[in-house]
Formats: sequence, structure tokens, C-alpha cells
Amino acid sequence: MRGTVLYGTGDVRSEERPVPEITAPTDAIIRVVAACVCGSDLWPYRGMPPVKEPAPMGHEYCGIVEAVGDAVTTIKPGQFVIGSFCISDNTCPNCRYGYQSMCMQGGFMSGAQAELLRVPQADGTLVATPDMPADDLIPHLLTISDVLGTGWFAADAANVRPGSTVVVVGDGAVGLLGVLSAKQMGAARIIAMSRHESRQQLASEFGATDIVSERGDAGVERIKALTDGVGADSVLECVGTNESMQQALRSARRGGYVSYVGVPHGVELQAGQLFSTMVHLHGGPAPVRRYLPDLIDLVWQRKITPGKVFDLVLPLADVAEGYRAMDERRAIKALLRP
Repeated sequence: MRGTVLYGTGDVRSEERPVPEITAPTDAIIRVVAACVCGSDLWPYRGMPPVKEPAPMGHEYCGIVEAVGDAVTTIKPGQFVIGSFCISDNTCPNCRYGYQSMCMQGGFMSGAQAELLRVPQADGTLVATPDMPADDLIPHLLTISDVLGTGWFAADAANVRPGSTVVVVGDGAVGLLGVLSAKQMGAARIIAMSRHESRQQLASEFGATDIVSERGDAGVERIKALTDGVGADSVLECVGTNESMQQALRSARRGGYVSYVGVPHGVELQAGQLFSTMVHLHGGPAPVRRYLPDLIDLVWQRKITPGKVFDLVLPLADVAEGYRAMDERRAIKALLRP
């Protein structure tokens, strides 16, 4: 089968890989129908951190179950399934509290940019759709595996409530779907921070009421001007840099909520800043499994169209172009079809 492997900075290849097999009774093998390139894949692609040995790539996936281990009971061959980018048994104490991304038996998926994928802890990681989906639904369903689930968690962790004012820092796929999520949760005003016209247009389509292109002090001043000097009730930090985190913290009102879902790189927090502003801070790897059933239902009922973040569709063999396009910001998100 074909699969994607990262060999070093800027060196990603589609090549022949071993066919995965069931190695534990809790495993499932799925035939991948669609996968994609994630913004977080770009960090190792850019050499942060450097790759020490060839690494199978990809953690966002949906597909058809080919085989299951003897202990798997909730899914069966022939079903169309979506899985979280985090592995979870969905039964440990952390899972029961709704933090499946911190499962005591878990970990992170890899190797999903391939034709076939072994999914550990299949009962707790995979959720089947009601039936075989129409082809046009597949991009929307694929987003649930990570970027929609992560955007939803960002809005949830930032305590977005009906009538609230929300700022979204970051105009990648997660940030754009954070806008969509905040809209679904009833936010009255959603301010998207973006400098790119195509992303601004999609943010507006997803529910943004205002666009702010400024950054740093000017960006904070613009947010404060739009909120009568108060700041936002909820701020979603969807990038992971120190600059974006500071932008988020300074854009929140006193006692407001800031979520952070961008993989942090060089982020520094000052306790005094948090103490003096009383800002609530919550984030980390999104517990996508918590939201999978509800998000599948929203997509299945065609109430949301999150797959619009895919503005580049490529065959799996051309995965390197997907990485290049996203790295050069020629594409928001690349969808891969095996």
C-alpha cells in the first residue's frame, strides 16, 4: 500500500509501506477513504523538531472498516467510521471526565496519510456514521477527526455562550472552524483575526461578524475599540506561538476566557499577567472523541459544512504538493484521496 513518510525538513514522500495488521484484540483496520494534511504536520515538516528517523505521517482520517480484533464490539467490518486523532479506550477515568485525549491507555494517531490504517483501541476511538455517506459529505465528515473537533473544543473551553462576544486568533482550518463552532454555540459577535482575503471570506461565511487584520498592539487596540474598551468574553487561540497567545490574553476582558489549541512553540506565560487580569485559561490536545457523535449528526443532517476549509484536493501520491501548498500558504488545507 502507499503511505506518507517524512524523512527530514521539507522532505515528505509517498511510498510503498507495509500493509498494517491487527496486533492486539482491540485493533481495527480501516481502508482510508479520505485523509488530509494538518497544520500541526507542518511543524516537523519545517524541522521543529528535526526528524531523527523516517516518520509515517497523518492523524486525520475516515474510512471503511476492513477487519476488527476479537475484543472489538462497537464497530464491525463494512461500516464507515471516523476516528479521533487521539487514541482512547473511552472508559478510563480521564475519558469518563471527557478528556479522551488524556486517556490512560491512549496516544496519538500516526500513519493516516495512507491507503490502510491500523487503529488501536477501536471501540473507544472510532464512531460509525448512520450509513454509508454520500461522497459530497466525506470532506465534511473528515474534518471531525481533528480540525472541527479541535475548533469545537476551542469554543467550548473558552466558555462560548449564547450572546457572547468571541475573538478567534488564527485563520487556519482550526481557527476558521472555531468561528463556525462559536456561531453554532450562539455567539452574538465573532471577531476573526485574519490578513488573508480568501480566509476572511470563509470566516464571514462561517459566521464572523467582524474581521481584524492588525496584530500586536494595533490588534489589541482594534479589539478593544470593537468592544467599547472591554475586550471579548471568549478568545480562541488557534496558532500556538507566543505572539498569538499574547494577542489572545490581551484581547480578553477581565475575567474572560481564553482557550489554546495550537501546538505551543516558544510560548511563555507570566503568572502576574494571569493574576492581574483574572483570565480563565484552558486548552491542550482536543478531546475530539467527546464531540464525535454530536458533530457527526450535525454534518449528517447537513446543518454545517466544515469541509469548505479544504481548498486543495490531491491524490495521495501527490502528498508532497499538499505540504508545500500549506507551508507556502497557497492552501488552507489539503485533502488527500488514496
